[in-house]
Amino acid sequence: MATDIHPTAIVESGAVLDDNVTIGAYAYIGAKVECGAGTIVRHHATVEGKTIIGRDNEIFSYASIGGQSQDMKAKGGTPGLKIGDKNIFREYVTVHCHSVDGEYTILGSHNYCLAYSHIGHECIIGNHFILGHNSTLGGHMIVEDYVNVGGHVACVPKCHLGQCAYIGGYSKVAQDIPPFMIADGSSVTIKAVNKIGMERHGFSVEDISLAKQVYKILYREGLNRSQALERLRAHKEANSPIIQAIIVFAGNSERGFA
Repeated sequence: MATDIHPTAIVESGAVLDDNVTIGAYAYIGAKVECGAGTIVRHHATVEGKTIIGRDNEIFSYASIGGQSQDMKAKGGTPGLKIGDKNIFREYVTVHCHSVDGEYTILGSHNYCLAYSHIGHECIIGNHFILGHNSTLGGHMIVEDYVNVGGHVACVPKCHLGQCAYIGGYSKVAQDIPPFMIADGSSVTIKAVNKIGMERHGFSVEDISLAKQVYKILYREGLNRSQALERLRAHKEANSPIIQAIIVFAGNSERGFA
């Protein structure tokens, strides 16, 4: 099927559009953009910068994808943004390019960014991520698969959100959030295991039970962090994917975790 470009849209010379791409009224596509088959850019949306978009994405009205980094240390050049397949960017979403020439902000596939949300420069986002209304990811963040961030959440730069974590609305995230946990609060704290999220994404009853044991060791037995991690390393299921995910996450944490 041929590409469908509205007569009022602006597609700069040099942009590469695959088959079956739809560009709506008054949309803007920059000269360095590559857009995969089946992607829809709705009216008044902007895609610019060195942005590479996969297949079957949908960019809603007034979203701005591939804008210049807000990092005051950025030195120009052509940093970029890479986006996978089947992502949805609702109204007024902003996603920024990397700050370093030749490097990319990266989003995976099947992610859903709700209206007015923001993903900053140098972020690395996995798959099946939900970013709530008006929520902000500061630059340099890592977000693993199946993370759900509620509305009006502010994440400071360089935080790491572990797989299947859930962040409650209106939270302030200034430390890393371990995998499988629910975090909430103006100064975010860990409240429980994300049981419903784990069930939805195919984790077994045994996996969820093990995640609950991890939660108790980390947050309910009065241990300091080093003691808790030693307890997890000595656990009879220490080599399980659930416990290993926590141990590896802790080893990679730069900000400390909540």
